[in-house]
Amino acid sequence: MQVAVVEDDASIREAVRQLIDGTRGFRCSGAFRAAEDALRTMAPADVLLLDIHLPGMPGTDAVSLFHAKWPAMPIVMFTVFEDDERIFTSLCNGATGYVLKKTPPQKLIEAIVEARSGGAPMSPDIARRVVELFRTIRPAAAPPHGLTPTEVRLLGLLAEGHSYQAAAERMAVTINTVRNHIRSIYEKLHVHSKSAAVGKALRAGII
Repeated sequence: MQVAVVEDDASIREAVRQLIDGTRGFRCSGAFRAAEDALRTMAPADVLLLDIHLPGMPGTDAVSLFHAKWPAMPIVMFTVFEDDERIFTSLCNGATGYVLKKTPPQKLIEAIVEARSGGAPMSPDIARRVVELFRTIRPAAAPPHGLTPTEVRLLGLLAEGHSYQAAAERMAVTINTVRNHIRSIYEKLHVHSKSAAVGKALRAGII
């Protein structure tokens, strides 16, 4: 698995690079100090770890540029910050997860794997705050959506950070059944990505 890192702190950047290169089946495909450097020279990776507090362009703004350039590349925000504004901005701009720098090494590797597998890695505390944050800005009345109870339940599991596989296990169905539900959800909500579907469902009060 190719993992790119954008982190301005040299010691943290090197530690993460060594962790990735030292883990079987992983390779750090690039380690950059600033978002501008990565946008200019990096090759697409399987997962991007992106710091929020960077020199020049902050990660909260850069995430949308990375997402536009490589739409299929999962972007996990990697930061010491836990405040709601940064979480909300990063996720709305295209991030798929939010991992704190204090995360233990093995948990960081697990978060990378989860992001690559279609999940949204977040600590339980962060996941709960994201759900509550979206719920506070939802409209008073939810528009008709046509989603089945099963599809609503699946969206709820995805909002909590579960991967497709984990959601399938919780729902006691196959991963292919989950993918069929996802396609139906996309059509009904008129979206083209999991993060967009979850965001729209939360804002609309569906979940």
